[in-house]
Amino acid sequence: MLGPAPRSAADSVETVTSRRNPLVVRFRSALRTNRRSRTHLLLDGRRLIADARRAGVRLESVLVAASALRRGAPALDALVADCEANRIDVAAGSDPVLAAASPLRSPSTAVALARHRAPSVEEVLARAAHGCLIAPAGVQDPGNLGAIVRAADAAGAGGVVVTGAAADPFGWKALRGAMGSTFRLPVADAGEASDLPEQARRAGCEVLAAVPRNGRSMYDLDLTRPALILIGGEGAGIESPFHRSADAVVSIPMAGGVESLNAAVAAAVLAYEVRRQRMAV
Repeated sequence: MLGPAPRSAADSVETVTSRRNPLVVRFRSALRTNRRSRTHLLLDGRRLIADARRAGVRLESVLVAASALRRGAPALDALVADCEANRIDVAAGSDPVLAAASPLRSPSTAVALARHRAPSVEEVLARAAHGCLIAPAGVQDPGNLGAIVRAADAAGAGGVVVTGAAADPFGWKALRGAMGSTFRLPVADAGEASDLPEQARRAGCEVLAAVPRNGRSMYDLDLTRPALILIGGEGAGIESPFHRSADAVVSIPMAGGVESLNAAVAAAVLAYEVRRQRMAV
């Protein structure tokens, strides 16, 4: 005899239909919270949530699209099953609820609230021997900042220290741009502190400021030693206090009439050159 049909994920979780539900209020609050008073990360999208889980990030609440569950979404079913197996609060939300909880105009099918202890600046600086440290200084576009974190992760950098008047590396846009790298690579937020170069020197790092032109070619510098590489923001470049305190100024050779590279591209090129030189030793 056939047994009863297995319950689908849509049947096994609570469905939230009110934007005033306490869970939805928590998501909205996380979206508005100032970076200095944040207690939770807002993760938007199933892939980012899965990356966070693989990295050991503790999820507290997950909200999935009820309409997607009803249509049949194996990846969402697996996410719900994982949450239930690990006692993570999970609920299905109506389309208006997902629109309220997600920061996107076209909401993702899953959003989550997570707790993640960011490392201190000192902890990241201590990793300079593992690979160069990338320091976005004043990079204000969160998507670009996230792409820098992703590039640093791919190139085997030791970590990232965000400083100057920069975007929030743990805001939802930067987290999406980093595509999970924020959870694999140590990322610290130094705020606008201009003493980062001196902190780095005390930790045994050479401080390099990346500029579009008139710096020493990256091919002429010894990048095998521990180094903190400052990457400037869009347009304005590296803020003056950081530029003045660098031990050396480095440029990426460019052909033709190109004036500069995108900050994330520059970070990737420099980080890979560090890797190339270190592998050759």
